[in-house]
Amino acid sequence: MQRGQLEFLWSLVVRPWPVFSCPNPSFLSQVQGALLIASSYHTGALGLVLGHPFDTVKVRLQTQTTYQGIIDCMVKTYRHESLLGFFKGMSFPIASIAVVNSVLFGVYSNTLLALTATSHQERWAQPPSYTHVFIAGCTGGFVQAYCLAPFDLIKVRLQNQMEPRARPGSPPPRYRGPVHCAVSICREDGPWGLFRGAWALTLRDTPTLGIYFVTYEWLCRQSTPDRQNPGAATVLVAGGFAGIASWAVATPLDVIKSRMQMGGLKHRVYRGVLDCMVSSARQEGLGVFFRGLTINSARAFPVNAVTFLTYEYLLSSWG
Repeated sequence: MQRGQLEFLWSLVVRPWPVFSCPNPSFLSQVQGALLIASSYHTGALGLVLGHPFDTVKVRLQTQTTYQGIIDCMVKTYRHESLLGFFKGMSFPIASIAVVNSVLFGVYSNTLLALTATSHQERWAQPPSYTHVFIAGCTGGFVQAYCLAPFDLIKVRLQNQMEPRARPGSPPPRYRGPVHCAVSICREDGPWGLFRGAWALTLRDTPTLGIYFVTYEWLCRQSTPDRQNPGAATVLVAGGFAGIASWAVATPLDVIKSRMQMGGLKHRVYRGVLDCMVSSARQEGLGVFFRGLTINSARAFPVNAVTFLTYEYLLSSWG
């Protein structure tokens, strides 16, 4: 990627939302940028805490063959690792969620603004086309994937550590925490090792987030009178179903992504996305690509309902 392209993508993230008429545009632009980061952090943190236990079960189902289903995985995890086992790997995502969500919603909003010249506050009165919403969502997904990749890799590695409750004399876990995990990966595979599975993550998130935002916009418009802002119930339902729709599309590549991230540990090192797909299908059948779909859907509704409600509420309150 050329330097000019990188500068353009970065501008999409950091460029503040425009202020069309105000006595001090520079100050208000800085405030809007700060509010975007703050709202993104609160939005993502709430969704993350709600969804992480489900995500741990999903990752284990996708990368291991020792479980008979969701309930079996949950029971065994609780029995051997206590309730804390469901929250393994959550610290890095909590610390990075402001950056990741700011990138996603910042790139989405600014790309939509560049395509339509319609601000966030005006978008319900002057709704953008679904094509523009899809392009903006895909752009946000593409940029977010590369910011998310190292954090997601560390999360998946820690979620797959299955050491039982600490007992005297028991062997220590492979990774003592997220920082130790990152250092160990860099030591073994070099800095680029942190981007293992990044291509699969990009293929998953780019079209999926386009569908995500289009579904949300369509459901809000269908349930709201013209030129009016959607109510809280509408936002909750639209956000929840947008999450389900996006995960229905994303799950096959999510399986591939998780397996590539575990390459060299519980799985062999794959030569690429296609090799992982062919090998997984040959050994376990086509059903392997839909592992975690049920729990993804169950997790997606409450997490994304809260995500959109928090995001819309904070921006409208501060906007």
